[in-house]
Amino acid sequence: MKASRMMRLRESLIEDGIIFCYSGYMTEEVLFSIGDVLKKRMTLGNVEKKIAKSIFHVFVEQFQNVIRYSAETEGDELQLLRYGLLTVGQHDDKDYFIACSNRIEQRDVPRLRDNLESIQRMSEDEMRQHYKNTLRGEIPEGSKGAGVGFIDIARHSKRFDFDFVDDAEFSSYFSLTAFV
Repeated sequence: MKASRMMRLRESLIEDGIIFCYSGYMTEEVLFSIGDVLKKRMTLGNVEKKIAKSIFHVFVEQFQNVIRYSAETEGDELQLLRYGLLTVGQHDDKDYFIACSNRIEQRDVPRLRDNLESIQRMSEDEMRQHYKNTLRGEIPEGSKGAGVGFIDIARHSKRFDFDFVDDAEFSSYFSLTAFV
């Protein structure tokens, strides 16, 4: 890629307030490495500890969602890589945001949309209770964990937005942005 195109990409990221961007295959090893860089950046940027902790927590949840659910894969069951895009930035020198996106199966969109809309409508107390009930309950359909990832993201952020775009016959592109 030519330097001029890379420079335009860099300028676009800066214009959007992005202080960190990763696009590629995501693994637990990559998560740990990027997590270390993000922690150092938060320390160097003198980000308040409580906010830095929330940023890191949401970052980990979003990264793990790609590792578990991205429909864009390469490899086999033993060495499966999943592709996604993750950015961390600051909006108007105020709120930080963590945005993550990846392809998902089209059939998962209605369930995911319903789940996220439900979480957005919850009060803090309702969310806390839903979190506890989900941990005690059965693993939700389609989940590869306890099913609390999005609830956890909502609990550690001021708000979150999400969006879906059809990108192919069998998949949709999903984006979630949490504001801390």
